[in-house]
Amino acid sequence: PEVGVESVDSTCFGRNYFNSLEVDESIDDNERKAVLAEVSTLKKIAADYHHPEVVIESVDSTCFGRNYFKSAEVVDADREQVLADVAVLKKLAADYHHPEVGVESVDSTCF
Repeated sequence: PEVGVESVDSTCFGRNYFNSLEVDESIDDNERKAVLAEVSTLKKIAADYHHPEVVIESVDSTCFGRNYFKSAEVVDADREQVLADVAVLKKLAADYHHPEVGVESVDSTCF
């Protein structure tokens, strides 16, 4: 690093960010503020991700959601529909795995 690099190609160029004295400090300050704000936001998101027990506070009235895991206010109609669907799927799975069970048709047009 003590030995300087001599370039013979006129298209090679670079900028030394560490010891350049000709840099406009206001541009670097604005960029630094933007980077620090973004890092702060990313840090908060990472902390929220790793600690799901922390409650989320929403300030927007249009943000809403439903917790399907801890909700005690489950609608009975939804539960009944889900249980009916599961029963039908169970019967279809049993019919598929046991082809020896005969199929009874109640419709006279089925042939």
